[in-house]
Amino acid sequence: MAVMDRGRKAKRARRSNRISADLYDFSTFPVEEMCTSNLPPFRDGVRSFLSTHARVTFPTSTTLFSSLMTWQILLRHGDSTDGSDLSTRLVSLDVVEEDVTRSSRSVYCDHCRVVGWSSHPVCRKRYHFIIRSGRDSKSHNVGLQKACSRCGNTQNLSEGSNCKWCSLALDTEDWVYSQLEDNTHLLHGVIHSNGYAHLLSLNGREGGSGFLTGRAIMDFWDRLCSSLAVRKASVMDVSRKYGMDYRLLNGITRGCSWYNEWGYEFKSGSYALTREVYQGALNTLSAMPLSEFLFQGRRARTQLHSTIGFYQSLSCSELVTVRDLFSFLLQLIRENRSKPAAKPYVLCAWTRSDIERVQQAMVKIVKAAGGQRGNWVTRWALKRSICKTASPQLIDYCLKHFGGFLADDGSRVVCFRCNPGSNDFEYRLEPVNNVHRLSNQDINFASEEQIKCDLRYLYDTLLHPQTMAEFRSQATRVKMIDAATKILDCKHFIKEYLSSTVNPFAINLWCNVELSDEAKDCPSPPPELLVLPLDATVSDLKSEAVKAFQEVYAMFKRFEVEELLGYGSIDDFITLKFLVGTNGVIRVKGRCSSKHGLLRYRMERGVENWKVDCKCGTKDDDGERMLACDMCGVWHHTRCAGIQNSDALPSKFHCFKCIDLYSKKTKQSDNKHGSSQVPKTGFVCRGESAAMGSGSNLSLTLSVG
Repeated sequence: MAVMDRGRKAKRARRSNRISADLYDFSTFPVEEMCTSNLPPFRDGVRSFLSTHARVTFPTSTTLFSSLMTWQILLRHGDSTDGSDLSTRLVSLDVVEEDVTRSSRSVYCDHCRVVGWSSHPVCRKRYHFIIRSGRDSKSHNVGLQKACSRCGNTQNLSEGSNCKWCSLALDTEDWVYSQLEDNTHLLHGVIHSNGYAHLLSLNGREGGSGFLTGRAIMDFWDRLCSSLAVRKASVMDVSRKYGMDYRLLNGITRGCSWYNEWGYEFKSGSYALTREVYQGALNTLSAMPLSEFLFQGRRARTQLHSTIGFYQSLSCSELVTVRDLFSFLLQLIRENRSKPAAKPYVLCAWTRSDIERVQQAMVKIVKAAGGQRGNWVTRWALKRSICKTASPQLIDYCLKHFGGFLADDGSRVVCFRCNPGSNDFEYRLEPVNNVHRLSNQDINFASEEQIKCDLRYLYDTLLHPQTMAEFRSQATRVKMIDAATKILDCKHFIKEYLSSTVNPFAINLWCNVELSDEAKDCPSPPPELLVLPLDATVSDLKSEAVKAFQEVYAMFKRFEVEELLGYGSIDDFITLKFLVGTNGVIRVKGRCSSKHGLLRYRMERGVENWKVDCKCGTKDDDGERMLACDMCGVWHHTRCAGIQNSDALPSKFHCFKCIDLYSKKTKQSDNKHGSSQVPKTGFVCRGESAAMGSGSNLSLTLSVG
């Protein structure tokens, strides 16, 4: 019976593999040819992409929602070279097409507002690309099913809005939209119909992925954006690795964000921080010498000293700066995971006799200090005892290879351990028969768990502004807190997908629009790419411009083109190629024949007439916590007003401009409001104090593990 069961399982695996082999490979989809060919604009390319590769799973013709349409693409992860079942490694990409004009939710995009795209008109559609979390790859349709709160049975949403078993009305609309706001997805990216995108969630193995790494998911998202002719993509870097802010950890070790590997660059930070300030903060913190934390005179040795000294002794190269230290710890974690073969015994700049002389001296000290009981001798005490017998570099090298050293004609061996209390190596001699010999790899490297623990301790002690320890120099600590706070305040990164390929068999024009019924200082929408045949006329250009802008933006539903700017009065039947060539930029002037949706869909920032003018220099919403003055209505950062992010907002708030104006009018120096209503005039703003926390009103989850 067991043989038959194994035979059935093997047959099922082969059958599943035949089906899975027909699927696209996750590591190469979309293929490079799709990403480098002559791409149409996003509004056309996304329809072609879905019709070619996806299947409809939730059409808009159902009676549930008219604003949503879902698609699904199944992908396989890798090839089955060992005969394993590929069905356990399937990836389901869900695509949700959201019609904003039919939605009952807010039509505005908060992410556009905080990255500087708030002046864009509201796009008609958003396309959500989602890979849901969950290790069971067979549950591909779980996202389309809803469990009844009364009977517990699940049913497909396309089967109706009432439970088939108990007729209870399901809160399907709230549940479906909650899926678009869920930050536990392995991947969630949204692309507006004008080709501007946001990466909202990216979770690798640390975020719940069974076999997809964060790097593999990011590669997939980048290929997807390239193949769909995305124009710009933003990401709010709030990713965490090993429980730490990765933009701070990767910033000091690599000098940039982790997303910089895919071309995402820093544009503008919160609190009006610039690219120069961001780069200066990275350089300041990463170049801080470790000697600032080690030399304490006659003070007692601390855990920080032991931890830094421990990894300095493990490193073959000298660890001088904060960047050197954290880069080495991350390297050790990678080496522990890859488990490299034992390295040969290299003598470097010293002779074998020099090394044996120092090691024999260390054996004598261990014998004398250990006594009959075989007490443990710390690495620090051992190093201090022989400091005059050799150079510090030679002593560190010998200590690194001291574990496993044979003594007394091979009858005893040097054993070692890492004391979790002092975070220091300890040595003693034990009989060979009682000791399991360790390889050089085990001797020279601490465990991955120990390294991660030390990495988190050093991160809290040296990097994070809220937990940073006290140092010998208070000026150094203030400098490091200011730099670390600035790095954490720089979260928004943008990539521009500049397409250099054009269709050589068509006319390719970037079309800018000016509305005749709008003020000249009103922001214009981004230009749209128009692709027309070589024999197209001016009339064809106007028709294509109307079609493109009506399709992309909600406020252009009844848009009409009146004239081409810069060409005077021309006939509509003139051949366009002779007028503008095959590539270039044109400007058209038009109007909306009615005010349909003009006020509501005018800009992504909304219809409210709000103003930001914080003392730090911020003039627009940057996603940080703000409050408005009760007198002038201008918005300011709470942190810049001296209010911690963890504190509740005051019942009344008056900004400094209003306080100064009121003081001048009354000319009374003591006529000031209480602290519960008005912040004290001695508050500090961004750049003057870096010790205050940071916050954001946008919820994203990014885990790059």
